[in-house]
Amino acid sequence: MAQTQMALDSLDFDATVALATKVAPHVDILEIGTPCIKHNGIKLLQTLRAKFPNNKILVDLKTMDAGYYEAEPFFKAGADIVTVLGTSDIGTIKGVIDVANKYGKKAQVDLINVADKKARTQEVAKLGAHIIGVHTGLDQQAAGQTPFADLALVAGLNLGVDISVAGGVKAATAAQVRDAGATIIVAGAAIYGAADPAAAAAEITAIAHGGSTGGLFGFIKKLFS
Repeated sequence: MAQTQMALDSLDFDATVALATKVAPHVDILEIGTPCIKHNGIKLLQTLRAKFPNNKILVDLKTMDAGYYEAEPFFKAGADIVTVLGTSDIGTIKGVIDVANKYGKKAQVDLINVADKKARTQEVAKLGAHIIGVHTGLDQQAAGQTPFADLALVAGLNLGVDISVAGGVKAATAAQVRDAGATIIVAGAAIYGAADPAAAAAEITAIAHGGSTGGLFGFIKKLFS
């Protein structure tokens, strides 16, 4: 079983809240994407935290320096998970892990553009990283890359940490990602680009939680396809 995470990538404050309102009942984690948090600031986190007390919230800061100092205000404001780049200095990563532990929350180390993913994953796991983020970015996706090889590498290390996978995941690939070792499945465009975002989120979550067909929604799709 894996959790599902919905990436909120819009720069529009009201549109982000409106989309979150549609999908929150159908996902485990709401992610405030990097462009979204940069544009809207901590007020958006505070708004989502107040409106959706039953969802975990990840703030995708992608911190590169001053880890403790940058992450702390977001944990104070209600973030459950904050991200730090795996390419940053090890002291920066440790700072985010330390402040996450201070508040009883989680630090996610994002492996995007990390050259030696095996070595860095082992290093940050020893530091106490709570989540390893296997992440194929939008620009990398446009070039045809997928997260599957990196997921196999990280999962094969058996380090006992959660593994989040992001990079073009959709209903058709969610079971593959889950079975390959992901404990958090991130979907963005597959949900917000769907005609019915709530139904798309429910389908992916049903698969992530252990179904093979996407539950009732998937059954209906197959029945009429």
